[in-house]
Amino acid sequence: MFVSDGLGVNESGHLTVGGCDTVSLAKKYGTPYMCYDENMIRKNCREFVKSMEENYDGNGLVCYASKAFSCLEMCRICKEEKMGLDVVSGGEIFTAVKAGFPSERICFHGNNKTNDELTMALDNNVGRIVVDNVEELKRLSTLASKIGKVAKIMLRIKPGIDAHTHSFIRTGQIDSKFGFALETGEAMTAVKLAVETDSIDLCGLHCHIGSQIFDIAPFELAAKVMIDFISEIKETVGYEIRELNLGGGFGIKYLESDTPKPFSEYMKRVSVVVKNEAEKKNVKLPFILIEPGRSVVGAEGVTVYTVGAVKHIPNIRTYISVDGGMTDNPRYILYQSDYDVMCANKANEPKTEKVTVAGKCCESGDLIQENAPIQKVEAGDLLAVLSTGAYNYSMASNYNRIPRPIVIMAKDGESRIIIRRETYEDITRNDV
Repeated sequence: MFVSDGLGVNESGHLTVGGCDTVSLAKKYGTPYMCYDENMIRKNCREFVKSMEENYDGNGLVCYASKAFSCLEMCRICKEEKMGLDVVSGGEIFTAVKAGFPSERICFHGNNKTNDELTMALDNNVGRIVVDNVEELKRLSTLASKIGKVAKIMLRIKPGIDAHTHSFIRTGQIDSKFGFALETGEAMTAVKLAVETDSIDLCGLHCHIGSQIFDIAPFELAAKVMIDFISEIKETVGYEIRELNLGGGFGIKYLESDTPKPFSEYMKRVSVVVKNEAEKKNVKLPFILIEPGRSVVGAEGVTVYTVGAVKHIPNIRTYISVDGGMTDNPRYILYQSDYDVMCANKANEPKTEKVTVAGKCCESGDLIQENAPIQKVEAGDLLAVLSTGAYNYSMASNYNRIPRPIVIMAKDGESRIIIRRETYEDITRNDV
């Protein structure tokens, strides 16, 4: 019935998250709010870690892609679950360090890292810096030399694979702002430069082909391409690549009709390719890293709003207006992303209507979903949008000077605040 095992309906007919009644949470914390199920997040972390142990004999590291949802509490959970952390900015590094996350388990990504960010990574002994371009490699070399350090790096490689997702979230093909292309020879040029640079330790290669991918075949092909390149480096440069980061992009359920493969199946099939290709090409089996983000938190988050108005336009559509919108969920306006919506206080009733869920911003495109099946909704009802755990709060904004919502963690029927609701004072804090 639901996109996550952590969701349910109680005897009052209310939607529950992590054993907490969403109606009771609205009374306690107000709306809009985002709520995560801690047990399900930890379960997902453990499944990935277990798969790494089973398929690579523990010779690897599962790094949570924190851009999906970054906060102090998520860093603490990942630390406790023996995960690594994938960060993409100085802000995400700062959050990880403040949370006490082990810096040697951090991978720092980004296609245009500033000198300040690179210096922050070096000063905090970040485990791996994933270099995106030659200019960055040269700047990093200079910065590391100045402070007498050797930067441990991976090179981000474009494996030339189209993962058949939305054009904005495809990253592995040659026409991408990320990484070095194999086809043009720039990847091999970068390898040679890195190997020749004293202040650089080229430990590995990285690739990422896209996001929200249901088909396993593109991941298998990417693994083959990367092992082949590792073999080519060994033959051409005489250098042994020690690590291979295969990125993330595993799809989740946004709708009941979505059919993502179990994480374990991804891991098993890709590991077979990695092992077979390494043996065939006579290269040492590299230390494997993966970077799940959406698949850790996406389906485990729910956003709950209060319905302010219901507007029927005969023979056109029905608008349901809520007290949030594109400021806390920009994914529909960006990607036309599908979501399952429901009336949280009538979750046991059948979905008999189709509506367009509209946000409160002064923007005609501020929609969360169109033609969405839902129970009969009235002003004052609570509307829940499921699977909002990834790339919702992390992409939120203060457009129209609307404060970002409160974020709650639910566990075994108990709830706690992990991010406070913003106030108007917060919004004007940096004004002068």
